Amino acid sequence: MSGEAGGEKPRIIIDEDWKSQVQAEKEALAKQKQPPPAEPSAAPASSVSDQAGEQHDSQQHAPHQHGQLPPATLTALVTMLATQALALMGQFPLPGSDKPEVHLDEAKHFIDMISMLETKTAGNRTTEESHLLENVVHELRLGFVTAGKK
Repeated sequence: MSGEAGGEKPRIIIDEDWKSQVQAEKEALAKQKQPPPAEPSAAPASSVSDQAGEQHDSQQHAPHQHGQLPPATLTALVTMLATQALALMGQFPLPGSDKPEVHLDEAKHFIDMISMLETKTAGNRTTEESHLLENVVHELRLGFVTAGKK
């Protein structure tokens, strides 16, 4: 501690094993991004599942067949939770439903989860992430009050 007070900068220690693990993960991800060589085999598999009456199962796995999932980021998580809250406040229909439904208790739960993330990640976010969290929580709370008045 006295070294820091004397004007010395803190040293960053890099674990060499960590660097090699990250490199291996990058290489594995690059291999996954390459298109599979046997595309014709995908058609019979989907037709078999359709014939077996398991069409819903092929729809659940569609993101893996049609493209990459978005990166796992705080922004993606907040957006996902906010979308759920908006749907539960009746802003648009829930999946599998024809018309919007209002479930304020569940919407409040998602808003509270985003607020908890804001609290728990304080001091460990980028400026953009902080602005996103502040704005999303504020807008969702306003929408919650509005939905409660209807």
